[in-house]
Amino acid sequence: MKKLTGRKLKWLKSLHIYSACVWVGCATVLTVAQLFFINPENGGELAGILATLDYIDLYILVPGAIGTFLTALVYSIWTNWGWFKHNWIIVKWIICIFGIIFGTFWLGPWLSNTAMIAKKQGLDALSDPEYLRQLNNSMVWGTFQAATVIFAAFVSTLKPWKKR
Repeated sequence: MKKLTGRKLKWLKSLHIYSACVWVGCATVLTVAQLFFINPENGGELAGILATLDYIDLYILVPGAIGTFLTALVYSIWTNWGWFKHNWIIVKWIICIFGIIFGTFWLGPWLSNTAMIAKKQGLDALSDPEYLRQLNNSMVWGTFQAATVIFAAFVSTLKPWKKR
């Protein structure tokens, strides 16, 4: 199969880096916001904060994650990096696939549900056990996921493990 070279490879690299930056940036923002900036004075503020975080997740982070996955796919197929030539590539694939699956089926729904509960209940959501459980899950596991995608960015730059 013909491999990408020159200008096409540079465009691929730029798109991959951009997508990864969007994913890492949004994951970091969501983590920091949930840990430190949910201090509403009224129900409207709580609903607004969580609706904003949900929007960032659905409309900015998700396209960044998908873009990262798709550009990684192109890298693996149409460049010399391959799928399994290097251990660091395998680690990045595991992080990428885990992140997308976990985000799709758990993290995203937890955040969306907290936004819906806050919209319905206002500040009373702060004493709702379901809201608190989902917010806690989102904060704990969202922090873990942010750390893993940040780790993947460092792995990509440092390429720490030798060729297989």
